[in-house]
Amino acid sequence: MRRKISAIMACCALLTLAVPLPLQAAGKAESKDVRKSAAKVAHGKKGLANSKNVKSVKVAKKSTVVTKSAAKGVSRVSFSDDASRLALYSSSALVIDQSTGKALVEKQPDAVVPIASISKLMMAMVVLDAKLDMNEVIRISEEDVDSLKGTRSRLPVGTTMTRETAMLLALMSSENRAAHALGRHYPGGMAAFVQAMNRKSQALGMFHSSFEEPTGLSSNNVSTAHDLARMVTAAARYPEIRNFSTTAEARLDLNGRIRDFGNTNALVRSDNWQIGVSKTGYIAEAGRCLVMQAWVADKPVVIVLLDSVGKMTRVGDANRIKRWMESAGLSQKSKSA
Repeated sequence: MRRKISAIMACCALLTLAVPLPLQAAGKAESKDVRKSAAKVAHGKKGLANSKNVKSVKVAKKSTVVTKSAAKGVSRVSFSDDASRLALYSSSALVIDQSTGKALVEKQPDAVVPIASISKLMMAMVVLDAKLDMNEVIRISEEDVDSLKGTRSRLPVGTTMTRETAMLLALMSSENRAAHALGRHYPGGMAAFVQAMNRKSQALGMFHSSFEEPTGLSSNNVSTAHDLARMVTAAARYPEIRNFSTTAEARLDLNGRIRDFGNTNALVRSDNWQIGVSKTGYIAEAGRCLVMQAWVADKPVVIVLLDSVGKMTRVGDANRIKRWMESAGLSQKSKSA
């Protein structure tokens, strides 16, 4: 009898070992940034960012910018060729293959939602379209202090910098005072600047978008994933936007004080990504947002992720999309071989 019981228990143990363990849930792994002293600024395939050049920018005739890079891993997920089975935690998402114009991933792409600091890409295009002197020194004033959300800034009232540096800080570190100051120093003032932002959006075919101010702090700055894909594609045509939005880190001399600034998108420091344009955004009404132009699985793509919950969810969604595209690409190659 004992022999029979022992044999039955041994069989059960073997069956238990034969069942594969489930994969860990996607999106929970957060890799740590490893700082480097080397520089990394955008120039990858077909004009996308992946070079290690050092970019220097003058700030009030004295400042320099030094970019740095770091490495970051990605999450483990399981894949299928079917994009509808790709689990994304952003409320609205869109991935466009720029070489064909085909939508590879869609999740509520026409929902009109607040876009937070993604607005700063439109701000930068309007400033550059005006052909203003980028070396002109502008000043942060009381008017640039956020009275709407009460957000903090590392640019005290009275800080002076070139228009070029203000744009760098607005695109790289999402500095609201820098963005507001750029709009305020536009010919005709803020009212004329906001009108120019809305004219530009209409000219780009962004018919479901509206802008109230340049920072994105207002929840009345709204758009859709489809409209933002148009905006990112247009922004990628500006070398300054490609450069500044993908600068990883900068050390600036602001009024005699050395300050370090970093990019709000951790993915620009990852060796696993080739990013040409990047912008993050966050206010409570918009959730966590991220837009990028990048090179993924040998394709130039625009990625739009809106209203993500959780600080790292938008990064997790971007990595899931990248891993899914790479897996689908390998699957297609193996079928055609």
